[in-house]
This record gives sequence, structure tokens and C-alpha cells, in this order.
Amino acid sequence: MARTILSNARIVLENEVIAGTLVMNEGRIEAINPGTTTTAAEAEDCDGDLLIPGLIELHTDNLERHMQPRPKVTWPHMAAILAHDAELAACGITTVFDAMRVGSVVTDRKSKYGKYARALAGELLAARGRDMLKISHFLHLRAETCSETLLEELAEFGAEDRVGILSLMDHTPGQRQFRDIEKYRDYMCGKHGLSADDFDAHVGHLTRLRSELGAAHEAGAVAAARRLGAVLASHDDTTAGHVGTSRDHGVRLAEFPTTVEAARACKAAGIAVMMGAPNLIRGGSHSGNVAAEELARLDLLDIVSSDYVPAALMGAAFLLADLWDDLPRGIATVSAAPAAAAGLDDRGRLAPGLLADVVRLRRIEGQPCLRGVWSHGRRVA
Repeated sequence: MARTILSNARIVLENEVIAGTLVMNEGRIEAINPGTTTTAAEAEDCDGDLLIPGLIELHTDNLERHMQPRPKVTWPHMAAILAHDAELAACGITTVFDAMRVGSVVTDRKSKYGKYARALAGELLAARGRDMLKISHFLHLRAETCSETLLEELAEFGAEDRVGILSLMDHTPGQRQFRDIEKYRDYMCGKHGLSADDFDAHVGHLTRLRSELGAAHEAGAVAAARRLGAVLASHDDTTAGHVGTSRDHGVRLAEFPTTVEAARACKAAGIAVMMGAPNLIRGGSHSGNVAAEELARLDLLDIVSSDYVPAALMGAAFLLADLWDDLPRGIATVSAAPAAAAGLDDRGRLAPGLLADVVRLRRIEGQPCLRGVWSHGRRVA
């Protein structure tokens, strides 16, 4: 792999921004040299642009969106994988944990939750093995405890699948993300076209499933995370009691806690708090839960996820940088902090010896505009 030299740049390091030159060679960062000039003839003049680490996305269902671009419209999986991969690269994301639901509901005719993760994961790993992808992909299994087939689906995954994160999901209506049952009604009836009677039957069915199978599914998912060597995450913790249970399970990452109470409890328990970039950019949660900005102002926000809008990740990092008046801290929420939470020590920062995952950009009228993206030293956007 050819050496790449980016000179005359403003390089965002862990705790400071310096003027200098960054050298990539054989997929790694070879050197970071202070100073605005270099004598290397092959150097690319960045004209004062920012260089930041490649973004790391821990939770996104963007691949599912490409698989079903319209309601009742399915798309070939490999085409969806490649489109998803290219979209993330174009947004400056160089590492992604692709979120896939495990746990189907098969006896509720109105349920939209069918099995797909095992087949999709196989296709994704095949694409990776054939060098078809631009960026690094790991698996994030979203273990839905309010389901019928969770344990059987988890059993289909092994160490070779690169499962980096397993999150404990409980979307039983009336608690956690959907404490407000009317918000859930709006979501389900609007997205899936359920009638009032269909909605009531759906809620009743899910509630019965959680009562009958939830405890066994939760225990089985925790055991599966240990077996797969995956980081265990909680989802939508709402109370200090939820967080206490998460702590006892060995959770290291809290995805989208819904209240300040839960976020404070995570902080006390040493659990990293992740919030959604769309929440931050829109100024609030679409489910009526706590605003990401409120947690940021309370020093309770560690990591940002693009969730369902890949392009939101970069924008959210700069919003936080402005809010905190600290560019390295803002960038860390989408690079160093997610890398640490996922146990990746070879990326997330710009430093000699780490992977050459690098983004070049410039802010124009406040908006971060990408000029180049490198993944493992190879230009991908």
C-alpha cells in the first residue's frame, strides 16, 4: 500500500489541535509531525483542513433501511450491504457495528419481527472476506427479550462471526423506550398501518411474551455475550433499578437511557452512556424521552451513535464540540470513546502505530464538509 502524506493540516489529537503533517503507510499511521510544511514531493496540501480519526458507529439499523427501502419492499441483501457500506464511508464512518435484531415473533400475524440476522450476517462476512467492503464491519446483535425465538437464533452465532456487541433489548409496550403507550401507538400505527384493534391485540401479545419468556431470554442473552466474547450493552434503561440490573449483568455500554436518573446511575456504575445523534440534532427524542443535549450539559454523555441517520454522526460531534467549547472532546464522542467501549485499542485516535482511519474535512458555515476519507490507509471517499 502506497504511502500517503497529508500536510498543512490542523490535526485533532486527544487533547489538542496542532498544525502538522500526518503520514500513512501500510495501513497504519506512520508519523505525525508538527509544522505546516513538508519537503516530501508527494505530500497532499490540506490547506488548513481538519484531520480527525475515522468515526466509529456502535449502533445503527441503517443496513435494515437498505434491505427494506419502502414498506413491503425487499432489496437483495448484497446490494443493500454494499450501498450501506458506501454510505457510511461517505459520512466519515470507518468502523461500524451493524445492528441486527435476533428474536422473532411468529404467532402474532401483525408482527413485523421475522428472522433475518443469521443469513444477513453470513452475507456480510462473505463480502468482507472477498474484500468487497470499504470500511471495517463488526456485528451488533440486538437481543430482543420480548420475542419467541431469541435463544434459538443466538445459538446460531459463534466466535467466527465477529460479534462485538450484544445488547439487551426489551420493547415491551408501556416501559423503557415506549413508557408513553400513546407514543407507541402513533409509532406502530403510523409505520405499520395497524388498526386500533390490531394495535391492542399486538400489545397484549407482546406483554404475554415478556411475562412468559422474558427472564429466561435475558439470562440466555447475557450468557451468549460471554460465549461470543461480546461487549454487553443495555438499551433504554429508565430507572436506577434498571441500571443496577445492567451493572449486575456486566453491562459496559448503556444505549439511549431515557431519563436523567438512569444516566446518573450509569455514571456512578462506570457504564458509558451513548445517545443518538438525531436526538441531539433535532433537539429532543422522537419518543418523548430525555434530550441528548440535556445529558451533554450535565456531563452525562460519553458516546454518540448515528442510530438511523448516518450523516448525523459527524454533525453531532461538532455540535458537542461547540457546546463544550472543546473540539477534541466533541470528536472523541464518535471516535476514541466508542473505540474504548467496544474494546478496540487499534483505532479511534490519531497516533503513530494505530490504524490509518482518517477523515479530512472543513467546516463551512458551521457544517462539516468532507474532503477525504481513508480506511486502513486506503482512500474510500
